[in-house]
Amino acid sequence: MLRIEGLEAAYGESRILFGIDFDVEAGEVVTLLGRNGMGKTTTVRSIFGLLKPTGGRVMVDGEDVTGKEPHLIARGGLGLVPEGRQIFPTLTVEENLVATHRASATSHWDLPAVYRLFPRLKERRRNHGDQISGGEQQMLAVGRALMTNPRLVVLDEATEGLAPLIREEIWTCLAAIKNEGAAILVIDKNVEALSRFADRHVVIEKGRVAWTGTTEELRASPDVKDRFLHV
Repeated sequence: MLRIEGLEAAYGESRILFGIDFDVEAGEVVTLLGRNGMGKTTTVRSIFGLLKPTGGRVMVDGEDVTGKEPHLIARGGLGLVPEGRQIFPTLTVEENLVATHRASATSHWDLPAVYRLFPRLKERRRNHGDQISGGEQQMLAVGRALMTNPRLVVLDEATEGLAPLIREEIWTCLAAIKNEGAAILVIDKNVEALSRFADRHVVIEKGRVAWTGTTEELRASPDVKDRFLHV
């Protein structure tokens, strides 16, 4: 569904990505792993057109969307849960969700579906975005992305700064999203939790793909964690 070919990106004169290659198939969960500052968020920004790539291609279902406007890329079936959540603080929880709803003939995600996935959001539906906890804001960010009815959900730092119980709730919900048939590309530091439901892993080191493999291969390769993931 998503194919990244030789992706290059820079901030001014500072090159960050040096030919990133990976793909995400329909219904698959792929993680993007690596230490801070290795290029993971830059990769996501380049995929969504928030940063114009300087080289390579971003393909969605065989269509080249490299450098297109973010709203056009999103309409191609990609939903983003950005780093820092970036919810609308002056809108209610329900208004945040409705604001991004995009229906289609094959739509699955609507308010009742999101509320079933995150009952706490239904309880807080009349609260403004800045009146709910960080964990609830992350649930809202995920729900807001789902309301676009994407075929691929991309999460940048899915559980950063969240309490352990909230992290587990997010992991459970991501597994449920996978079971509904959506593909997922997720960035997070909790490798063991990710490995419970992820199919493949892509490790980025200094703007390049340093390793890729299945969950079984990652578990069998402790040297990968030691070399590329541990601080």
